[in-house]
Amino acid sequence: MKRFLSLLAAALLASAVAAEDIIIDRTQSVGKIKPMNGVNNGPAGPAGNGNSQQKDNFATYKAARFPFARTHDAAFSESYGSEHTIDITAIFPDFSRKVDDPSAYDFAITDWYLDRIRQMGTEVFFRLGQKIEHHVKKYGINPPKDFKKWAQICEHIIRHYNEGWADGHHWNIQCWEIWNEADLAQYDPEDNRLTWGGTQQQFFEFYAIAAKHLKKCFPDLKIGGPAFAGEYWIDKFLTYMSKENVPIDFFSWHCYAYKPQSMMNKAYRIREFLDKYGYKETTTTLNEWNYVRNWTNEFLYSLRTMRNQKGAAFCSAVMSVCQDAPVDILMYYDARPETVFNGLFDMYTMHPTPVYYPFYAWSKLADLETQVRVTCEDKELYATAAAKAGGPMRILVSRYSDDDNIIRHRDVTLRLPGTPDGHATGHIIDSGRLYTEIPLAVSGDSMVVRMEPNSVILIEVE
Repeated sequence: MKRFLSLLAAALLASAVAAEDIIIDRTQSVGKIKPMNGVNNGPAGPAGNGNSQQKDNFATYKAARFPFARTHDAAFSESYGSEHTIDITAIFPDFSRKVDDPSAYDFAITDWYLDRIRQMGTEVFFRLGQKIEHHVKKYGINPPKDFKKWAQICEHIIRHYNEGWADGHHWNIQCWEIWNEADLAQYDPEDNRLTWGGTQQQFFEFYAIAAKHLKKCFPDLKIGGPAFAGEYWIDKFLTYMSKENVPIDFFSWHCYAYKPQSMMNKAYRIREFLDKYGYKETTTTLNEWNYVRNWTNEFLYSLRTMRNQKGAAFCSAVMSVCQDAPVDILMYYDARPETVFNGLFDMYTMHPTPVYYPFYAWSKLADLETQVRVTCEDKELYATAAAKAGGPMRILVSRYSDDDNIIRHRDVTLRLPGTPDGHATGHIIDSGRLYTEIPLAVSGDSMVVRMEPNSVILIEVE
């Protein structure tokens, strides 16, 4: 019996050690590193008035190389032009005007805002629609009086930015998203809708008319949506769109959670819905996400977490699980400085927070393009690796748990089969270090990294 217990203890110890291992096989390519580090909204700074005392985040925004910036809710920000930017009612303020009259459109501040995004090297992801409206009177979220005319207005907006119409540009903006979170109508009181003032059926008709018209006008562009907040409308939406032969180039959806697996599981459900209704070539875009434990008694806790070390570990973990899930693009909500959901930049100094650095680190993985196989069974560890044949390898590791009672450091072993002994470099984010460089070493195909609870490290192996 004693020998049995001894063997059992040894087996349990070996299992515990193995569970801590992350195994990276650089010989096994598993695809491309996806754009998991996109954001909502652009860089922030002086609103075009020449006030040199105002702070900006231009340098750090550009350094992160965010692949996409979705333009939703830009109209809340003075840095982006407030109510004069992006929304259809801002660009085409008088719905009674003729859609082909250039003087009916006010592009000035939206032009300025989008140009700032493009100067950062970031691709614009244009949301066609309206910001959320929390006030007692609603100005833009009610169904347009004429769905076809609304689609034609959007057509001319696209022509302005891609074809030079109305003294416009040739910016080749590829992604155009129709509306935002119309399905919140199921939760909101009828007299206080926030995102769509009509019925479900009205939204389906509206979306179908807009998508068909825009795709007919611009067959080479990506026309999609509908940026659903939940899942309740999805089955009926896709039933309607499939029956009406409505093209959907990308399906956009949102998720706020405290478990990275929640994002992953929803991605699989979205993919199943799309495949079920014949949209097998439609890509999926999670273009609003962030840490939220809940929306009631722990919402203030969630807001604090969005900016701290734990929020950084969560974001890194989400990017890793979604890299391996059926979701094609992520866009974090939000880079907009004035919102409480901005976890990337301090709203007063514009300096990066800990949460900024996993996004910055992801761009380092994207530089190597090719994802290589990572095996990790530990539920507290998340990792993604990229490598070039005969060149460097980079590994992003996050140690994340929502349990704040976990306080111990741990030595995490990375096994790197076929990697010769030598030096490596880490950049770590934890309670005392903000993307701080630390020396590491590969010895006997292994590397050991000491990590705090809720910490992140980017490892570079030459």
